[in-house]
Amino acid sequence: MRNKSVLISGASIAGPALAYWLHRYGFDVTVVERAPALRAGGQAVDFKGKTHFTVLERMGILDDIHERRTGTTDTVFVDEDGRRLATMSGDFTGGDVEILRGDLAEIMYKRTAEHCEYLFGDSISALTELSDGVYVEFEHGPARTFDLVFGADGIHSRVRKLAFGPEKDFVKYLGHYYCVAGASPWSADATGPRERVTAYGHNAPGKLAISGGSKAQQLYMFVSPELRYSRDDTAAQRRIVEQVYADVNWDVPRMLSEMADFDDFYLDSVSQVRLAGGYTKGRIALVGDSAYGNTLAGFGTGLAVVGAYVIAGELAVADGDYEVAFARYNKIMRRYAKIMGNSNAGRFLAPKTARGIKWRNWFLESRMLTLMMKYADKAANDIDLRDYPALASVSGNN
Repeated sequence: MRNKSVLISGASIAGPALAYWLHRYGFDVTVVERAPALRAGGQAVDFKGKTHFTVLERMGILDDIHERRTGTTDTVFVDEDGRRLATMSGDFTGGDVEILRGDLAEIMYKRTAEHCEYLFGDSISALTELSDGVYVEFEHGPARTFDLVFGADGIHSRVRKLAFGPEKDFVKYLGHYYCVAGASPWSADATGPRERVTAYGHNAPGKLAISGGSKAQQLYMFVSPELRYSRDDTAAQRRIVEQVYADVNWDVPRMLSEMADFDDFYLDSVSQVRLAGGYTKGRIALVGDSAYGNTLAGFGTGLAVVGAYVIAGELAVADGDYEVAFARYNKIMRRYAKIMGNSNAGRFLAPKTARGIKWRNWFLESRMLTLMMKYADKAANDIDLRDYPALASVSGNN
């Protein structure tokens, strides 16, 4: 096997999934993660359809996911006085199985920690491609050289910035921001049945507030010009949300008063990654949201897991020849990632006008929603999934 030493940036979902498959095929894997430890909790993510489930089964983690799945959440949209206007089915927003991001990351980490090197509390500061590898400098640890480097570090990817160029060239802002506040009630140690639950949401033009449900205790989404703020300054981010929603009634004043007490808080833009030139450059490749992310579009986690499976499998088939494997990966995932299309969750969930809100509510109650769900089911399975795991038994690295 050529090009056996690999570095993966990111230990959320795509990173550990890629680490699992690369180790299985005989690669020596190191994962670097900026956070000091695995991030617990987080919002719920989901999987949909045969393709996603096939990869999870081949990883041997589907039963673990079902054991820790959250409940399905139906969201009832109400007016200022709490009167029901429309219901958004959890079957539309939650896929076939839903799990907290932190729980999924932990499941995958446990499958790889014994065999792969994890470097927590560090990140890549510079990349220099050589004729026979990539020279990697870290913020804290000593520099090292790897045969291949993978960016699995999210929509704000450091690897993409260093290897491909500035974020503004590849990430398109779609006009909204979203905020998740408060851990989901289905924490890792939660007991009891994972049942169907109800969340309640209220719209004002250009604004949405949701309280309750399995994804988080609170969710906000709002129209805004691009904002300048530190992603590490949660106090400033809380003030942004408080200012935006200061004039919204319904249950929002209570929500804002409770928000300050939540340890879990995340604010980010609704954006889409667009890499017209492909997901690879030389010995460096992007996987997951860093390559084909589209905020809250509904398929990001499945795309990340499938993408990790494909690129690792293609490297195994090509005996480590990254040029051959990366070309195949680009071709396969370019087609499959079209599932994201030009979808914009912000426009759907937080329409800019009262008329847009009424149209959205009508759509949720119409037959068109059922047709849209059928299309999504078809798109989620629109890939010829190669049976790469057959190679693993040959390598003896199970």
